[in-house]
Amino acid sequence: MNIQAIVLVGLGLAAAGAMAQERPGLLSSGEYTPGVLGAAQQPARVQPSEGSVYRVGKWPLYTAELAPGAGRDAVVGNCSMCHSVTYITMQPPLPPAAWQAEVHKMIAVLGAPIQPATAEEIVSYLQQHYTPQTRKP
Repeated sequence: MNIQAIVLVGLGLAAAGAMAQERPGLLSSGEYTPGVLGAAQQPARVQPSEGSVYRVGKWPLYTAELAPGAGRDAVVGNCSMCHSVTYITMQPPLPPAAWQAEVHKMIAVLGAPIQPATAEEIVSYLQQHYTPQTRKP
């Protein structure tokens, strides 16, 4: 390396050092969108032009039927506060311990207002009807 190259490299490093002192952690400069750090920004809503047509297909009206048995009403009354009972039937058959964990998660993590006795009834029902051993096709 000749002396001119060494000087140019040194000047480049000095300039990069000066930039880093101005903005710590900045490795390259560019144009950045303004905004508050940590704030999610959404694109502007699209305004439909005059005469535009927007169509959607029919929503499915299918709601699964839960297996008859003790605890079914507790499941429908408590679980359908947050989601359709179809959500239960579309799950793969879960082992009994998994149903226990799911109901506990709905209460402890997601805040489902279910009393302990009712939770036991729900778990018992799900274990009796929706495990690999008990689920009917």
